[in-house]
Amino acid sequence: MWYHTGHYKKYIWCGWFSWYTVLYKYEMGHTLSEPVTVKNTSSCENHYVKVGSSCMQGWRINMEDAHTHLLTLPSDKDSCYFGVFDGHGGAKVAQYAGNNLHKRIVNNEYYSRGNIAEALRQGFLHLDTEMQKDEAMKDELAGTTALVVLLKNNKIFCGNVGDSRAVASVAGRVEALSFDHKPSNDNETRRIVAAGGWVELNRVNGNLALSRALGDFVFKKNDKKKPEEQIVTAFPDVVEKEINPDYEFVILACDGIWDVLENEDVVKFIRARIAQKMQPETICEELMTACLAPDCNMGGLGCDNMTVVLVCFLHGGTYDDLAKKCSRQASHTISALHNDNSLNSLDLK
Repeated sequence: MWYHTGHYKKYIWCGWFSWYTVLYKYEMGHTLSEPVTVKNTSSCENHYVKVGSSCMQGWRINMEDAHTHLLTLPSDKDSCYFGVFDGHGGAKVAQYAGNNLHKRIVNNEYYSRGNIAEALRQGFLHLDTEMQKDEAMKDELAGTTALVVLLKNNKIFCGNVGDSRAVASVAGRVEALSFDHKPSNDNETRRIVAAGGWVELNRVNGNLALSRALGDFVFKKNDKKKPEEQIVTAFPDVVEKEINPDYEFVILACDGIWDVLENEDVVKFIRARIAQKMQPETICEELMTACLAPDCNMGGLGCDNMTVVLVCFLHGGTYDDLAKKCSRQASHTISALHNDNSLNSLDLK
């Protein structure tokens, strides 16, 4: 997401006058006088998973997130799919991705061959290219993160561009399923510079705080570079994990959650509530409420749109069985990701 820095610049790049800073100032630099705390909540389940989701506008002027949860995919009834799309500069790209990305993945030739990881990669790129050619989408200045989890053949496949994040609880241990794409990361910086861009104040060309995204087409106009080599690319990282009986749940959430809490705190928060047999959708609501800032004088933390999808593994049993698992003490917690912005006052019990 883009955050208010108190000053704005205009850039001329690749023959385009960048209105990103103007859009950023208008859309992201202002907040409401009171947060919108109405939550859009839903749930679904089958024999394999029990799922809850919720989203909340919060302090932002507009709601720009989208999310998806499907217990089956078109032409593939033996798979589940979940996605979180955190839009910036508008909701149009996020909504388009939420409605269409799974179709581009499952209809990809690699999917029919059983190469799900490559189907995810090509599906992301295909959708981005499709939008650039679409008359209704090609001139969009907006963009979105895209974080998806696909469950198939007893495996988790997680594809990600941006800084929305997926984390699994494995017997209470934190297992990272995605990695944030920030311009200051060494590999991201090298690609940005090689494509003709720069990193300033940890932002792409001083504006965008993400180095990978769907949309943001103004950063994808170097005709000498492949799609995966552009200043901002839609090429995802894909993580694949074998599901075993210790897997308890996966949470997908936008950075409005992860800016406030560390991975371990979120897993602890959710696990304690599953142990109390609280429904997944209610847990999602409580997590967003816990992360919501009491005011917007906290440097932006807790002031963003928030979206959470909680996928609980049943392993052929019941939700009560999962509650019993989560009531046991967690084994040693490990995480490949770290965030220092947790709120000390949050009740995690």
